[in-house]
Formats: sequence, structure tokens, C-alpha cells
Amino acid sequence: MGKGRRFASLVCISLLWAMAMNLFWLSPAKSLSPLFADHWSNGCVQSLAQQGILSVSPTARPADSITQIDFANAVLTAFPGTFAEANEALGLEFDAPTEAEALLLAALGDNAQAGQRILRSQALSVLTTGAAIPYQPDARRILRDHFRDSLLVRGYTREGVAAALAQGYVIAADSPDRLNPNRSATLADAAGFLCRASQDAAIAATIPDERVVPFQIPPAHTAPSREIRGVWLTNIDSEVLFSRDNLESSLTTLAELNFNTIYPTVWNWGYTLYPSAVAEQVIGHKQGLYPDLGNTGRRDDAKEAAQADRDMLQEAIDIAHPLGLKVIPWFEFGFMTPADGELARRHPEWLTQKQDGSTITPEGSHPRAWLNPFHPEVQQFMLAMIDELVSQYPVDGFQVDDHFGLPAAYGYDPYTVSLYQQEHDGALPPTDEKDPDWLRWRADQITEFMGQVFKTVKAQRPTAVLSVSPNPHEFAYEYFLQDWDKWVGKGYVEELIIQLYRSDLGRFVWEMNQAAAEAARNHIPTAIGVLSGLRNRPVPMGRILEQVEAVRDRNFAGVSFFFYESLWWSDSETLAQRQAALRRIFPNQATRPR
Repeated sequence: MGKGRRFASLVCISLLWAMAMNLFWLSPAKSLSPLFADHWSNGCVQSLAQQGILSVSPTARPADSITQIDFANAVLTAFPGTFAEANEALGLEFDAPTEAEALLLAALGDNAQAGQRILRSQALSVLTTGAAIPYQPDARRILRDHFRDSLLVRGYTREGVAAALAQGYVIAADSPDRLNPNRSATLADAAGFLCRASQDAAIAATIPDERVVPFQIPPAHTAPSREIRGVWLTNIDSEVLFSRDNLESSLTTLAELNFNTIYPTVWNWGYTLYPSAVAEQVIGHKQGLYPDLGNTGRRDDAKEAAQADRDMLQEAIDIAHPLGLKVIPWFEFGFMTPADGELARRHPEWLTQKQDGSTITPEGSHPRAWLNPFHPEVQQFMLAMIDELVSQYPVDGFQVDDHFGLPAAYGYDPYTVSLYQQEHDGALPPTDEKDPDWLRWRADQITEFMGQVFKTVKAQRPTAVLSVSPNPHEFAYEYFLQDWDKWVGKGYVEELIIQLYRSDLGRFVWEMNQAAAEAARNHIPTAIGVLSGLRNRPVPMGRILEQVEAVRDRNFAGVSFFFYESLWWSDSETLAQRQAALRRIFPNQATRPR
């Protein structure tokens, strides 16, 4: 049954149940039951009734329960338009026939059951979601520090409860140090939460102070002694890789700031950034450290000639290891390649196609093509480069990212179509690029290839970790055919760094709480990729500090920053101020988790 139909059925049940309990929202003109006369919620309920937010029958009692859908409707009435505006800003959509049902899905996920009695913790989550209350970086610690029964707060309501507590919206049930999160919210509880959240000070003041759980700001986290503290090194908008002096100065700075891992790019713009016999044979150039951005897809031959046989990767290893920094080379471009680069021109049969036969997708101002990850010669080329890399260099791991997949629009080239037909009794691939079976078939092919990558790395360097840095799972699967949840389950991934380049803390935290991320975190070291800035888009250190705190609070294995040069960019902070902030983030040395 679809979500829409399921909710429709539950709404009908909700109506019948509420009518039977004589609690359905009726005209606010009705008088309250005498049972409210001396109850602490009396003034609050009366105020909400006058505002048309909450209406109860004359026989309703303060201790009566209410349903999820009824409370959701009350929240939407109290905060009209807020939920829709917040979702639009974040780009979130929910498959539900009404806004109240969408609110329940957003706040409670699979625990949204419109006709069920709402729990106290659920009510707080619905309230903060509907009112777009900001999340707290330290949600776990906030709850632990305030409530003796904090371990009973279920994960899907944790963020909402902590956000409500920080705003002063939580009404004590028995005592201030007990939340009773899984007790049904009473009509008085529900009204109290809504009154405390009201922007009308007079309504908020109807709740006696002794009923409100006081909030105390927790002290900063103690930095762990075991976590990933990484940074990506790239050759775009950055000079760090272009000389040994730059590398030595930069890596020394990172070591002094208690970083422990670097991820230098070694495959991008269609070239290796280290001397490669495989690349020379296939592409015609053994390396291309300097891309000529004004001549898309080409090397800057003058700079390449000036560096002669310089080996950037070996230099990085020689400098990093004595400083205690692990070196995990990064295949930044994966299967992506410049559309007019050497590789595409030499091997056009290696490129995959869209339905219209085209091969090019723009990435900003740069036209990109994609190597066919299903083609055996492409696979052999990739595996040969990986084998060469891990066999010739004492690296600590090998990393691929979101480009080690394929945009869902691709896969309609003759080779892939023929392969699909062989396995589907001659049937052509669906014309719908998002067809579930077509997505699954292509994603499974890439998963199988990831198994070969894992075996290649381990055959040459058993102690090296295979690291993957993808987008969040739902997006990675639907748009890039990367079913990394399955990769983790099959043991092909030993370190996961999920790219969460978000400016909004709520969306940042929401992505960390998704099922695939939670499952991976409980299985392998799983860290979070944090955006430290882009050209003309510096990120303030306050936001970086807040996101690192959020990562630690939710027990992830660390962070990696994208990218090195942007750690120092700012239009409002000095270099000294940004480095001082990083010292506060990493005040001690830390070993990498295994």
C-alpha cells in the first residue's frame, strides 16, 4: 500500500477514534470541562481555543490523549506556512496527500501513524518540525545532561526533543529531570507545548514557570583521542600540490594542527597526478599535474615540462609519514573525463551514452563525458591504474568518491544495451532512466566492479583501507547508481566519508540520521565530509565548529574538510583566527579508528 493510501486509511480511523473519545476538534465556542478549572493548563487551552488553534469538546479532560494527525493539524494552524517554506528552502518533498500527513512523515518517518495516540517525544518532534525550530549541534549530550531517562528517547525524535528543550518548550510530566518520552501526550501536554512555542508572549506566559523544564547550555565537547581528521588536497583553486616546498609547508601546518590524514587527488581531468606507465600507454601522457583550465581537458604542457619527472605523490608520502599523517590517494574524477580530453579522443568506444546518443554533460563551464563502467576495457584500465598505484607507493589506503559511479541518464550505449539484452531475453532497457529495475541492474554492475577494486587493493597492499566518499545514500543511488549501503554490507568499504556540504544545520543533521548512514556508522569507521569553503564562497569557522560538534555528538568517526586551501579563505576572519579555531576543534592528537 502506498503512503498516500495508508495515510488515507489512518485518517479515517483517526476520525472515528476521536469522535468516539469525544475529543475531535470542534467549535472553539464550546466551554471547557470543569475539570480544567484548577488545572495548570486551563489558561493555555483557553488561549489556544480563542486563537482557533485548538478546540476541544465540553467533556474533554486534561489527561485525555490526542492523535498524531490532530496534533499535526494544530501545529500547522499555529505556524501557518512555516513548514512548507522550510521544506521548500531545503528541497524536501514528501509523498502524502495533505500537509499534516507530510508533517508527520517529516517528523516521525516510518513511525508516522495518523490515527495513533501521539507520544510526548513525538509531539515535540512534530512541533519543532512544523515550526522550523533550529536543531542543536549537541542533541545527544543535551538530552543526557537534562533527563535521567534520556536513553529512552528514540533516535527519530532525538533532534526534535533537543530543539524544543533548547527553546524552552518542554513541559514536565512528573519531574523536570524525567522526560517520559514514550508516554502518550495528554491534551494538557499538547497545549502546553504549543503555548510555550507561541510567538504571542501572553499565550506563552499562561504556562506556570514551575512546569517548564529549564535549559542549560552544555560545555563544549572534549575532543576524542581517536577520530579521522582529514583534508582533501586538490589541484584546482589550490597550490598545495605544485611544489615540494608547498607540500612541506602545508603538511607541517596540518600536523601542527593535529590533523592525521590527507587525501591527495591522483586522478582528475583525465590524467594521473603521479608518473604512471599505465596512463602513458593508454592516454599518451604519464601524468598531468597542471590542468589548463582555459583549454578544457588538456594539460598545461609548459608547466608539465618545467616539473620534469617530479613525483608529487612520493613527495607527499615522504613528507607526511614522518609527521604522523596517513596518505590515502583519491581518484577524484572516477569514471568522469573531459569530453575533449586525450582519453575521450583516443577511446571514444569507452564512452557511455544517453538515450539521444549524446555523451556530454556540462559541469559548470566544463563539458564532461563518462567512461562506461560496464565495459571490460574500461574496467581493466581502472584496475590497472589502481594496481599500479597501490603496488608502487606505500600508501595507507585508496579512495573513490561520488564520481565512481554513473549519472542515471547514461547507459544507453550499444555495448551496455547489448549486455542488458543478453540478461533480459532480448528486451531493451527501459526508456525511463529512473525505472527501478533499470536503476537496480546498473547499480548492481557497479557494485560487482567495486568488489574487484577491493580485491585489487588488498592483493597488493593488505593493510591499505578502501575508502569511499559518496553523497548521501538515497541521492547517490538514484542519481549516480552508487548503492554504497550494499558496498558496505558486502565488506568492500572499510572507511566511509559521507559528503554533507550543507549550510543549514538542520539538513546537515537530518542527513546524518538517515538509515544508511546510521547502519554504516555501526559497522565501519564512518566520518562526515565538511565543506570548509569554495572559491568566492568562504565558510565561517563558526559554522565549521558547529558541524564538527554535531558530528561528534552523533558518534561518527570524524571529519574531512573539502579542501585544504579553503581552510584559510575568509572575508571576515584572519588566517590567525581560522588557525586558532582549528586548534580549538583539534586541541589534541588523535589516532585514526580502524
